[in-house]
Amino acid sequence: MSLTFRPARPDDADAAIPLIYSSGPAAFDYVFGHSQVQDFLRQVFIGNSGQFSHRQHWVGELEGQVVVTGTLASADANLSNMLAATWQILRFYGVRLAVGVIHRGLQMEHLIKPPQKGMSYLAHLGVQPGLTGQGIGSQLIDYFLKLGCARGLPKAALDVSAENPLAQALYERLGFQVIAQRISTLPGVPDHHYMERAGGSNF
Repeated sequence: MSLTFRPARPDDADAAIPLIYSSGPAAFDYVFGHSQVQDFLRQVFIGNSGQFSHRQHWVGELEGQVVVTGTLASADANLSNMLAATWQILRFYGVRLAVGVIHRGLQMEHLIKPPQKGMSYLAHLGVQPGLTGQGIGSQLIDYFLKLGCARGLPKAALDVSAENPLAQALYERLGFQVIAQRISTLPGVPDHHYMERAGGSNF
């Protein structure tokens, strides 16, 4: 099952937002609120700045349909992403509610930390339901690893929920190893495993 990968576009929102959300629903719900999170993600996805923008995402197509999405981040964008997220949250939620969202987002960063310097960080990895286990996720990760090498960042990292052993097993097959186990103290949010993959080996 061979996919075609390309940068995401604003008109991919309908297909991409559910996939992005599926990459960590408990974390997204905790920070942004279950009833509003996908509307928030949709609004910022069609914009041009921040970690949730379409400009930070890639999609994989199968027979012209988006079936997988993800983002490849680096520490160089940490500050700009933080500033963009603050403004986007204020604009979407209003000042009164935004204070709580921003506070919960900062709490989440103790569990799922921003990218480290010198690393390619894979996130928002989501595969269309019904197509998991068919090599689609592996193809996206391979694509991101090659893209990271092309950017001069061959060492890669990601976080995975401790409640998602199938995803962790996939990452381990692709050369990632658990570096740290991060215990969650946030209601409804599971523990996470931080994983790294050394650069320089074959894909």
